Amino acid sequence: MKGGKTKADSKRSESGLGVKKSKKDKKAAKDPNKPKRAPSAFFVFMEDFRKQYKEKHPSNKSVAAVGKAGGDRWKSLSEEEKAPYVAEAGKRKEAYERNMEAYNRKLAGGADDDSDKSKSEVNDEDEEGSVEEEDDD
Repeated sequence: MKGGKTKADSKRSESGLGVKKSKKDKKAAKDPNKPKRAPSAFFVFMEDFRKQYKEKHPSNKSVAAVGKAGGDRWKSLSEEEKAPYVAEAGKRKEAYERNMEAYNRKLAGGADDDSDKSKSEVNDEDEEGSVEEEDDD
């Protein structure tokens, strides 16, 4: 019975024994404090387009229909018509990058606080080192 499942195999999979975990299961949990990525110019456009589309088609409940209509409209826009959305996306990207820098600094600063030695112990060692240097003179 080559390649077939046995009762023992099905019991292992049900109990979780002998089953390898996928990469998805091993992934670390997402940090809820991490800033969200900045939207592209298309998504900035879609924010406005959704509002307009809902006003014109209040009975439409299909997300796919709104997305398809928005995509078609975006493709038909000229570069001049897309410019305000591109500019807004650029502003949001700059804000996102500033937020990420602050977030990364906060994480890096938090790593220093987790060291084995407390700040007072580190300061005590620095003072002792300076005393020894004075004695050598």
